[in-house]
Amino acid sequence: MSGLRPSWSETLLAVFSGRMLIALLMGFASGLPLLLIGSVLQAWLKDGGVDLTRIGLFALVGLPYTLKFLWSPLFDRFAPPPGRRRGWLALTQFAVAGALLLLAATQPSADELGWVMLASLLVALFSASQDIVVDAYRRESLQEAELGLGSAMYVNGYRLGMLLAGGGGLILADWLSFGTMYRIMAMCMIACIAVTLLAPEPPLPEGRPRTLREAVVLPFRDYFSRQGAWLILAFILLYKLGDTMASAMTTPFYLDIGYSKTEIGTVVKLFGFWATIAGGTLGGLWIMRVGTHRALWLFGFGQMLSTLGFVVLALMPHHVGALATVVAVENLTAGMGTAAFVGFMAALTDRRFTATQYALLSSLMGVPRVLLSAPTGWFAEILGWPGFFLLCTLIAIPGLLLLRRVIALAVAQPEK
Repeated sequence: MSGLRPSWSETLLAVFSGRMLIALLMGFASGLPLLLIGSVLQAWLKDGGVDLTRIGLFALVGLPYTLKFLWSPLFDRFAPPPGRRRGWLALTQFAVAGALLLLAATQPSADELGWVMLASLLVALFSASQDIVVDAYRRESLQEAELGLGSAMYVNGYRLGMLLAGGGGLILADWLSFGTMYRIMAMCMIACIAVTLLAPEPPLPEGRPRTLREAVVLPFRDYFSRQGAWLILAFILLYKLGDTMASAMTTPFYLDIGYSKTEIGTVVKLFGFWATIAGGTLGGLWIMRVGTHRALWLFGFGQMLSTLGFVVLALMPHHVGALATVVAVENLTAGMGTAAFVGFMAALTDRRFTATQYALLSSLMGVPRVLLSAPTGWFAEILGWPGFFLLCTLIAIPGLLLLRRVIALAVAQPEK
């Protein structure tokens, strides 16, 4: 990890470069499907009369995000036209659009709930595959010094996709229907293929896998031969655990304490989006000035403390201003923390096996969102909303306790 940091003029030039625009747009494509099988699906299920426990269990449809390292070697080994990264990216984006159309044809009723889960699982499978290729593309197309800012632009684009799916999706569902909204989102995914085809293909690195066996074995051998490999994986699992568990139940929380879908769409998604964009952008610039490691400390504490805002909101009467304040602080810190976290993981990978190694790391990042978020509905019912969000705040502490040792290990690793 390089100790050289660009000047402010170089930083500002990097912000407006074509590489950063591509990172932003590819982040949009990655972020679009996530809430469509997350908070938007939760709202659809709650409208359909599904209870909180089963809504929480629907987090399991995100399992492909945690298991994507199992098939990621395919993306390092094979190269469908028009290139190793762009070819796979176009295929996965087309598949995501098809799965969304299938989801649009279902209903959250008792006799079709299984079909809703199957369609949602397919969306997650193809979306996770798209993420593998996007992450590899970003790592291979950016210089070491650009990874922090590039990750911030990716996070901003990701949040833009989440805004369209989350805020726009809920508003469209209020005006039209959930089925029509999912069909519109499928068309947006198809439009993302144009960006993929126009983007330049990253150069192929020397020493890349030549056989499927090499694509499977070499990335894991390289990573697990490093000192502290397992400790770094534990840190990746824990760093955003509390923040992610809290986010898993925010939509049912807002609905349960009396906010309408339109208020959630406009305040939580639209207003909160600008706080996240500010957090991602400021976070990226800050990372280039203070370094990724110091940023992980600052942003980690910020995202932990922001979760306490939900405790306050749960104890207050209905107040849109209070909702906006809590959402703004939480999204600001989440955007900053994610930018540093994603840049840190990218810097750990070897360019020869970017897809596989980054998929391994980001799969662990997705575990809290899927496996550990599954019982969040049960926790909320047992503890109540204030107790649940206080638990989410305290759960963030172990990840911060590991950070000092992880930074020492990362500094000791040679650049790849």
